[in-house]
Amino acid sequence: MLDILSKIMNSFGAAIVVPFVIYIIAIIMKVTPKKAFKAGLNAGIGLTGFGMLIGAYTPVVTPVINRMVETSGISLRILDTGWQATSVVAYSTNVGMIFLGLGLLFQTILFVTRFTNIFMPSDMWNNFSFMLWGSMLYIATGNIYLAIGLMLLSNLYSLICSEIVAKRWSVYYGYPGCTMTAPHHVCSVPLAIGVDWILNKLGADKIKWNPQTLQDKLGFMGEPITLGLVLGCLIGISGNYTRLGSIEAWGEICKVGIATSAVMCIFPKIAGVFASAFTTITDASRKTAKSSGKDRIWFLAINDAAGYGESATLLTGMLLIPIIFILAIILPGNETLPMVDLIAIPYMIELIIAISAGNIFKSLISGTIWCVGGLYMITAVAPVFTEVAKDVGVVLPVGAMLICSFAVMTNHLMGGLFLIFLTQNPVYIALSVVVYIVFYLFVRIKKESIHAYLERQAGTGSEPNQLTQ
Repeated sequence: MLDILSKIMNSFGAAIVVPFVIYIIAIIMKVTPKKAFKAGLNAGIGLTGFGMLIGAYTPVVTPVINRMVETSGISLRILDTGWQATSVVAYSTNVGMIFLGLGLLFQTILFVTRFTNIFMPSDMWNNFSFMLWGSMLYIATGNIYLAIGLMLLSNLYSLICSEIVAKRWSVYYGYPGCTMTAPHHVCSVPLAIGVDWILNKLGADKIKWNPQTLQDKLGFMGEPITLGLVLGCLIGISGNYTRLGSIEAWGEICKVGIATSAVMCIFPKIAGVFASAFTTITDASRKTAKSSGKDRIWFLAINDAAGYGESATLLTGMLLIPIIFILAIILPGNETLPMVDLIAIPYMIELIIAISAGNIFKSLISGTIWCVGGLYMITAVAPVFTEVAKDVGVVLPVGAMLICSFAVMTNHLMGGLFLIFLTQNPVYIALSVVVYIVFYLFVRIKKESIHAYLERQAGTGSEPNQLTQ
């Protein structure tokens, strides 16, 4: 059964599975088959468009980043080989495959029983993040029950983080009734809220570095497509600074600039199609709530690609690439060299961007803290991951002693839970469960206040940047 489920996911992918889920949900909510089919189709078109756009952008930027790393002459013992290696590990272990089915059932039960208002199974692909940490624990300890316990508890923690930020993400990115639940990114929520609060107390909210303000102040030079061109060219120069005398270098610099500008221009149009798929479900849920006398507000989990190319997200992510690379070189005690996943930083900071309401200045600070913490977390857990990767047949790159995924393993919360479970100390494990229970009860009781607080904080920063406008 698990093999069949895995084959379905690998064969059809999110662009087919998610529209099917949307169609079924729409039909259950008494949407006409025609509208339900159109909603599912628009979701499939949007996801395919995101994939094609990001898929075309990545090969243009990646060689520049790789050259930036190579020309630096720095050699740290943990090499970032990209998120793909982590997904291979997750889907190649027995305990990972167990959670593939168990996790979907668990998430569905939590939603149906109203333990959570997030329908997480619609983004089933990103369950590989739980499967990764569980697989690492199983290989390290040989205890399958401990590994399953870690995956279930990690799922619960990530869901409560999603509950906190669901409305804020939906409002900022302009996807009605939707949120992002990718576990490797959503766990940044507690840190993002805390740092944003501190920065506002220090007056950082008065520094209006957001796409709309920049456009108002700079005119044409402040438009997203122009900023994308300039920033892309700067990234291109940073990856070609040793060969600026060649025409090939300037050709590559211009290509990166135009490609970044193209993402800024095209992404909102694709996002508009994708968002229209969820308007149907949102409208239907409101009608159902009124007719039944119930006021449940719930959110559908969607892929993190939905926010990648939003102006502030992409601009901040690209600015963080050289910042994180330089910090990785100079920080004492760090042994991780981010490389392949540097292009994934816009994914990693979506929740940070939403909480700061697109304030690039505040997001750069929060994003730096999140990523730096990730460097040290990876330094601590990379030896275990490398052993798991080799065990399932992953070949290490030439010269690499240890490997990692900067995007997926930069996860303070799940990395911390992994280290706690790795001790196999029942007291520490029980304490992590108690902390979750307190966290869950606090959020459930104060959820409306938390959402209102985040909207007020967003109002002091900048206005939400609706992708669909």
